[in-house]
Amino acid sequence: LSFQVLLKSDAPTGDVLLDETLRHIRATESAETVQTWIELLTGETWNPFKLQYQLRNVRERIAKALVEKGILTTEKQNFLLFDMTTHPVSNTTEKQRLVKKLQESMLERWVNDPHRMDRRTLALLVLAHSSDVLENVFASLADDKYDVAMNRTKDLLDMDPEVEAAKARSTEMIWAVLAAFNK
Repeated sequence: LSFQVLLKSDAPTGDVLLDETLRHIRATESAETVQTWIELLTGETWNPFKLQYQLRNVRERIAKALVEKGILTTEKQNFLLFDMTTHPVSNTTEKQRLVKKLQESMLERWVNDPHRMDRRTLALLVLAHSSDVLENVFASLADDKYDVAMNRTKDLLDMDPEVEAAKARSTEMIWAVLAAFNK
């Protein structure tokens, strides 16, 4: 299972990290897989032949952008011998909006077909799962609703990404990302 990333447009997005990513994808001589790009762009791999395609300080740059948007704040925490910078959520309203959106998508607005789901919601679900925060999203639900939401999520995330990506009206990149994170 290896979905390749093919650049359809390199038009600027207005986001520094996304535009830098597009430049890297455009500069590659042969198409790379989604798995390879995730590893390169997150700094999760160190490939001496592809150092020029790695983004620098990704986590710090994303955190800085979220601080600038008012979603996170920056704090110093003291851990015995050293200080560490952390970025706790400062905009709890935005966090609650996203939690509610995911909860509703798996309960009240359940469509029983990932291809009929809102693409951004499906992407958020995949990323929450891949970040191991999905259980936290449903933790505030009553037990019966928690079970329904988790079972529906499990069924959705257990689908075969290759089969789902090949279907009409598919969000191929979201399924490719799920496949990469499920490895």
